[in-house]
Amino acid sequence: MARINLLDTRTTSFGDLIGNGKIYRVPLFQRDYSWKEENWEDLWQDILIIYYDPDSSHYMGALVLQSSGTSDKEFTIIDGQQRLATLSIVAIAVIEKIQKLVEQEEHKEANQERQEILKRTYLSDRDPRSLRYSSKIILNENNNDFYQSNLINLRQPLNVRSLSKSNQLLWQAFQYFSNRLGELQEVIQDGEKLAEFLTNAIAQRLLFIQINVEDELNAYTVFETLNARGIELSSTDLLKNYLFSRFQGPDDLQEAQRQWRRIVNTVQMEKFPEFLRYYLSLKETRVRRERLFKIVREAVKNGQQAFELLDRLEDYSSLFIALGNSNDDFWRDNPENRPYIRELELFRVKQAYPTLFAAYRNFSPDNFTRLVKLVCVLSFRYTVVSSLNPNELETLYNKVAISIMKGEITNPRQVFDALRSIYVSDEKFSQDFSLLSISTKGQKRKLVRYILWKLEIDASERQDISEDSFSVEHILPESPTDDWRRNFTDSQIEEMVYRIGNLTPLEPKLNRQVGNGSYSIKQEAYQESVYRLTRNISAEDWVVDALTTRQRQLAQRATHIWRSDFYS
Repeated sequence: MARINLLDTRTTSFGDLIGNGKIYRVPLFQRDYSWKEENWEDLWQDILIIYYDPDSSHYMGALVLQSSGTSDKEFTIIDGQQRLATLSIVAIAVIEKIQKLVEQEEHKEANQERQEILKRTYLSDRDPRSLRYSSKIILNENNNDFYQSNLINLRQPLNVRSLSKSNQLLWQAFQYFSNRLGELQEVIQDGEKLAEFLTNAIAQRLLFIQINVEDELNAYTVFETLNARGIELSSTDLLKNYLFSRFQGPDDLQEAQRQWRRIVNTVQMEKFPEFLRYYLSLKETRVRRERLFKIVREAVKNGQQAFELLDRLEDYSSLFIALGNSNDDFWRDNPENRPYIRELELFRVKQAYPTLFAAYRNFSPDNFTRLVKLVCVLSFRYTVVSSLNPNELETLYNKVAISIMKGEITNPRQVFDALRSIYVSDEKFSQDFSLLSISTKGQKRKLVRYILWKLEIDASERQDISEDSFSVEHILPESPTDDWRRNFTDSQIEEMVYRIGNLTPLEPKLNRQVGNGSYSIKQEAYQESVYRLTRNISAEDWVVDALTTRQRQLAQRATHIWRSDFYS
């Protein structure tokens, strides 16, 4: 692995950062200010600890900065904007308290001078034209105007409720720290102590590890190395900022913003890296999460290429979400896909997404449906029943996706041929199904119901059976009585109570009626059931051999239910 070229790594304090004449910019389109009271409270408690213990300090984490390349005085804040913005607000709250003392004629001249020094040190000098103060920290496009106009200039907003959510948080942060300062009675009435609180405690003993990187690629790699909390949001922001940096004019930039918002609103910010990885797998092999930024950076060099990528991502975004939701409106015009999409949900299958991405754009609607059905069969055999290594699936589906995009694979049969190695043979599938055990508790219960439903439809040859119409009956009960323990040892009960051969569909009323009763009582109720699987339970007594025999019979039925249309 190539060495990361870090310009500088050092331990630094907030005061050293902010008091060195440098400017720190949050990328224009970085996420908005988002800290809330629990974050402010944590920070305030840390501040109090170092204030009351003069020998202590507090580590604030890593701060990742990118040099501008044109000036050694300006840096982009890649990671750390929430912390730096909040500490700046603490400084503003201290300065506001000194301003109050000036207004109260408390050592007016001295406090005015302190106020000016603190403003120049922590907020920057006044603009000679407007006489307003501008911050050494410049926030993103949604927050900066409010931050500069209101917070730094100590101007209360006319209508807080009309502010955006993030600007409300900025104002609430200022109020929070102003109120906490007001509780420090030994500090609040003395300008000198207020200045000392800021310069000696906050500025000097809140420490960062400062990492300076020279470009976006190194910044991204640092993110992956640090594995910081919130990394997915941060890495997504970095990808977005790189794309936006390719645009030259404001019109293009605004259109890119709108398009980005549509994409992220569809796929959700936290799922974006996953979505991008599946999309890039249409052309690239072995796309790992840590390579996402590098791949994009190598492929996108200008605004036109950035727009092309955004267009394609937007095109696939709705499909990405719909593949995980059978009820999505996306399937309204092709409802025949819904049952198979629901199976993908149940099986938690995502390795096939690149193949499904490629097929949706290149296959006919009928062939796409046949492909989704094939993926369901492959997944049920390979993952659900045989529990084989899923890593091989991702590699194969990746290769198939690329072949579809190249026009080398044009129909589902060719996909099956390419994936034949992961099609579990009938013999192995039957053997594995004969031993299949799935808990009926939690999320797995839905999977059990699905399996029994499919088996019952095949046994009864009825298509009108509802998957939600029956209860899952445990023939050997989950809490067996002493009567049951004559036929099963404790270890056999533990092993067999969730075996598919021990489960059967039963009407809720009958299920409640039989409870944990004996097998003879249950068998009478089973004969009243409308479900063929249940009426077919004919063993004289329910013992280990009877359960095993029934499950082998169900395995034979399952082998032809979950069989590929292309297998011969």
